[in-house]
Amino acid sequence: MRHHDNSLKRRREHHPVVSIGLFFIVLGLALLVATNDMLHLGSVKEYFTWETLLVFLGALMLLNLRFIPGLLLIAGGIWFMWDNHYGEMPQLIKTIYWPAVIMLMGLLFIISSFFKRKNVNN
Repeated sequence: MRHHDNSLKRRREHHPVVSIGLFFIVLGLALLVATNDMLHLGSVKEYFTWETLLVFLGALMLLNLRFIPGLLLIAGGIWFMWDNHYGEMPQLIKTIYWPAVIMLMGLLFIISSFFKRKNVNN
């Protein structure tokens, strides 16, 4: 029984080289956005703050199929980034932001169960 559980875990995890490759792809995309000022934040140094680091790490976690931690890092990064870069957050967004994040977490739990079920059937 233990051998079966370990083989399922190994199949579900990415090879370290894949994670490193995903890291460089996302980092390249972040540099592309920053050097071309696609978010209208200003200089390149304005793009690389602790808030954008949270969003960056969250995107990497999503790509590695770590849905819940990835979503929480992205949501937290956007929450703190909003006031610094886009002015004060409208009251409507303040009231629906975290409930929407929690609903997305529930949706991601459901989606991740399909991935787990698929691995069990293989």
